[in-house]
Amino acid sequence: MPGRVSTRSTVRPSTATTASRKSSTQAPDNTQASSVEDTGPVGGGSGAEDATPPSQLRLRVCRIFADCQHTTASHRKLVNNLRRIQEECCYEPSSGARRSNKTKATADSLNTTDDHFDEQQFNDEVERCITRVMGVKKSEAVGDRIVRFLGLFLRHASDKDAAMVGAAQNAMSDETEDAYSDTPSTRLTSRILSTLLSLLSSKEKQVRYRATQIISHVVNSVDSIDDDLFQSIRLGLLKRLRDKEAMVRVQAVLGLGRLAGNEIDGDQDEERDDDDEDQGGLLERLLRVLQHDPSADVRRSLLLNMPLTPATLPFLLERSRDQDGAIRRALYSRLLPAFGDFRHLSLSMREKLLRWGLRDRDEHVRKAAAKLFREIWIEDCAGTRGGVEKSAEGTAAEAAGGKSPSVDALLELLERIDVVNSGAEDGVALEAMRGFWEGRADYREAVTFEDSFWEDLCAESAFMARTFNDHCRLYRNGRLDGLVDEKIPEVSRLAYHLHRHINTLMQRKRNAPSPSAQGEESGSAEVNEDDEDAAVEQEFIVEQLLHIAKTLDYSDEAGRRKMFALMREALAMPDLPEEATTLVVELLGILCGDSESSEREFCAIVLEAVAEVHDSLAGYEDGVAAADDAGDDNDDSFHSAGSEVTQSSMLSQTGNRGSKKKGGKQQQPSEAEDEAKAIQQIIVNMKCLHIAQCMLQNVQGLLQHNTHLVGMLNNLVVPAVRSHEAPLRERGLVCLGLCCLLDKTLAEENLTLFLHCFNKGHDALQVYALHILSDILMAHGNSIVLENAGLEHGKPVFKVFSKGLKAADRADVQSAACTALCKLMLGGVFQDDDLLKSVVVAYFDPDTAGNLALRQALTYFLPVYCHSRRDNQERMRRVAVAALRSLMVVHENLDDDDDDDMVGLNVIAAHLVDWTDPLKLVVATDSVASATATATATKMPGVTPADEPSINAARRKDAVNTDVHLDLAEDVLERICSTACNREEEKLLASMLGKLSISANTTQPEKLDHVLDMATRAGVGTFVTKLRKLCPQSSEGDADAP
Repeated sequence: MPGRVSTRSTVRPSTATTASRKSSTQAPDNTQASSVEDTGPVGGGSGAEDATPPSQLRLRVCRIFADCQHTTASHRKLVNNLRRIQEECCYEPSSGARRSNKTKATADSLNTTDDHFDEQQFNDEVERCITRVMGVKKSEAVGDRIVRFLGLFLRHASDKDAAMVGAAQNAMSDETEDAYSDTPSTRLTSRILSTLLSLLSSKEKQVRYRATQIISHVVNSVDSIDDDLFQSIRLGLLKRLRDKEAMVRVQAVLGLGRLAGNEIDGDQDEERDDDDEDQGGLLERLLRVLQHDPSADVRRSLLLNMPLTPATLPFLLERSRDQDGAIRRALYSRLLPAFGDFRHLSLSMREKLLRWGLRDRDEHVRKAAAKLFREIWIEDCAGTRGGVEKSAEGTAAEAAGGKSPSVDALLELLERIDVVNSGAEDGVALEAMRGFWEGRADYREAVTFEDSFWEDLCAESAFMARTFNDHCRLYRNGRLDGLVDEKIPEVSRLAYHLHRHINTLMQRKRNAPSPSAQGEESGSAEVNEDDEDAAVEQEFIVEQLLHIAKTLDYSDEAGRRKMFALMREALAMPDLPEEATTLVVELLGILCGDSESSEREFCAIVLEAVAEVHDSLAGYEDGVAAADDAGDDNDDSFHSAGSEVTQSSMLSQTGNRGSKKKGGKQQQPSEAEDEAKAIQQIIVNMKCLHIAQCMLQNVQGLLQHNTHLVGMLNNLVVPAVRSHEAPLRERGLVCLGLCCLLDKTLAEENLTLFLHCFNKGHDALQVYALHILSDILMAHGNSIVLENAGLEHGKPVFKVFSKGLKAADRADVQSAACTALCKLMLGGVFQDDDLLKSVVVAYFDPDTAGNLALRQALTYFLPVYCHSRRDNQERMRRVAVAALRSLMVVHENLDDDDDDDMVGLNVIAAHLVDWTDPLKLVVATDSVASATATATATKMPGVTPADEPSINAARRKDAVNTDVHLDLAEDVLERICSTACNREEEKLLASMLGKLSISANTTQPEKLDHVLDMATRAGVGTFVTKLRKLCPQSSEGDADAP
């Protein structure tokens, strides 16, 4: 057993001459092939030092470094062997101790002469082997194995030396402890790092890469480094952050990530090199690299190696929006599982992480986010997180599967993501629970819904029951219907619980103070806030129960009648919130049925509820007055909302209530009373219009066949459209648009009204008008516009959508117009070339770069529109050259600051060629498939399998009619030959010609000759050669010409 440190190796060797000598060595060409021999890439010598015979120490060390290149499985054994050699060189045996036969054999093998090898010679040999790795390319696996072996050896040797030093200190009863002890291993580590630091600025990228890799790996392997060397490593790696090679920057951030863990917050007084231009701290510089480095590998490596501190956490979590999918996946699958308890995150950050992850465009990111929610976060709430850190290796499912499900943990998890706000229809909690129930079958079996569960409902438990019911109803075409029928109560029982919770909601709504009362009672602000929160939570519970009720089986007549009566009563409650009202109306429609008579009954019931709401809020006298006024106006036509304005309707009128007196002797009400009454009447009418809107959204029959709808239109909707109050007018306009979907004549008469609302209204009203116009056109077709004599063959309607598409300063209006126009053009309602050109220009216009909704809609629309029908592709061909010219004008007028917001003109031309490519037409698939099948049945002799792809591509081109690109070539050549075409436009158009798919399979052979003549006159030589191959007659004529 080695005893004390040899006194012959106490001086650290100088590394200056060693570094200069070793950096000039070159690695052999075939590194992997020669790695088995002793004279391999790290075991052999070169230059003058190879002339001397190798010592036994060199042969032993080189043999170990050569063997470690084969496989990592033998690294542990080789580390022990190299450590044994180090002990023989660096330590002397204890005096009087008897050496074992194995130690004697090792010593005899090393001492071929009388000279004993010391520590410096051992360090020389190890350093010599390490410098041979510098020229090994990144693609060679042997280099990575050697680096891994070196780190493993230094860690093992450091631990052994630290144990020996600790034992010596204990024997001497030394109470002092030093984090850094001067041992043979630390001296070897310092020598290797010092040598490699001088190679970080090498001109060879492979040398810089290997030097940075070894330094970073050693830094991550050992526990302590000399302070002076620490600063040198820090400075050298910081300089490598600006290296032009991404692979060097990756290795630099791996080392700096470990060093950043030792960076003290606020310590900005340390000395820095004069060449260091950035005076920020290490963490600040790494965070800037994380945000702005162009290489995804660098950002990913830094993401996984940055220390998790309150200062770095926001920067790490924002990588969930990184443009690289691998980085986003690494965040959800590796960083967040290793983060610890997710409850340390803020509520907004939890919601953002879930929303960004579950709605990511990359499927792997969505799966990682769902797995994080259902396996990691649930275990944090259950307190059984032990062993879940293995989720990065894919074993978290097994770790979580071994623990019993905890419903309390699930409820806490739902509370931590605030289901009251995130559990709406477009909220992220629904998506998270959908993935949870799908991936955790153990929780599906464990949850129970007894009577006590429904009596003590909270927001989280109600949401859990609703999502469980939805998942089981939709799972694989009802495979879990038996499970949900067993756990969810029957209709009668659920109606009882729903009735009780609706009454609780109404009571809390009545107890909630009004805004004026809150202002007067400022001392009870906390109590009022608690009451409001309780009312909001109870409203959410009622909504979840209504969602469950919509999916139940109402074959039980007794249960159906009980639920029907409850919904009829709830709809007449004036304080019922709007979202709950919508669900109640939908459930009433389900209970009434789908037949025409059932629909009339449904409308009658809803309108009765509207009348009750109106009377309960506005008072009986107002209801009687409205009824009398409506009786005087029974002869008015319901076909137009733009006719003469009258004050008689079922709608409460704010202008006449204050002037009504009994006998003319009552005093005029005060101004405050008039204002309060006007506000109350607006609330009444808004509630009535909302119920009517919900009813119209669930009606399919014709308007004229339903007298209840006719009365509702005359007495409620038309007066709202004529109202001077903006909220009433907007909601009335929506209801009128829904009525127009049920009657074509009504739609024709009110088209001018909707056009007027767009031209004169504010932004919100313009969005409503665009939605209504698009829905009317989709429901009744373009004949309603083209056959209308007052609309000049639809020009005003086209102008509305074109004007909305150009409203760059109003993003909502522009995106609404774009979305509506895309639907109408995909449906074949609009077939106007000018509108299509406007769409193409808007897609590439830099003014729409900030309107992501518009860009996303057009990214989907344009390829689908062009590749779905031949007529659409032909229409795109007609506008391609004109659209390209318009975009060139836009590009010429751009400022230098806006140049980055617009893609290059070559990219735009490539898009236009792709959209008009006849080979990508969907209808061409059948013809191509039949041609391929025929060719396979009659296989040509001598054709090998390797020749089949090219032959099939040629057959595909021959099977498709390429007249579209032939016509596009004619349009392009006409523009090139025109005098208005400048040199830049000519070059751009000529580049398009080489990308066109033109074959001899054309229905217009005379046009092919015409295009060839035009191309010859235009001087497009490459395109002319291509066309001559398709026109053999023209080629023969050109050959015969003198």
